Amino acid sequence: MNRLSKSLLGITLSVSLFASVNLIAAPQSAHAASAASITAASTAVSGKANSVISTGKRYLGVRYNFGAQKGNTSSFDCSSFTQYVFGKNGINLPRSSKQQSQVGTFVPRNQLKPGDLVFFYSPIHHVGIYMGNGKVLHTYGKPGVTISDMNSGWWSKNYKTARRVIN
Repeated sequence: MNRLSKSLLGITLSVSLFASVNLIAAPQSAHAASAASITAASTAVSGKANSVISTGKRYLGVRYNFGAQKGNTSSFDCSSFTQYVFGKNGINLPRSSKQQSQVGTFVPRNQLKPGDLVFFYSPIHHVGIYMGNGKVLHTYGKPGVTISDMNSGWWSKNYKTARRVIN
């Protein structure tokens, strides 16, 4: 874990602890201030991730097309989708899911954060964007760009690894 990540983790934990104590011990009027502090701290850390996810959600329902051309928004395959969405947010990714699985830093499954790239199959040949709460934004087959639950069923069984490309 690099120095910036440790600092952000420490700040986040401090704000959370401070807010928790205030919520328990403070009068009702302090609750709004504490919630605002938590929201501000959370937004500062995850603003880029929220932007990536918001960009991706604009394409819900866009059809899947294996080998879709880079920059094409009338259809996507999994890696052209992640490449396009992250690119619109200033993060350049390589074209294939296998190549994307080698950028950024490894993230254990139990430490996933919104905006992380999640990969499936072995060998890797599918990628999506982790949204939080076990949800993944990705594209495949008939649904096209969709949101799936990666903590159960097929997606859970075929989960392979994750990478963090948002610092």
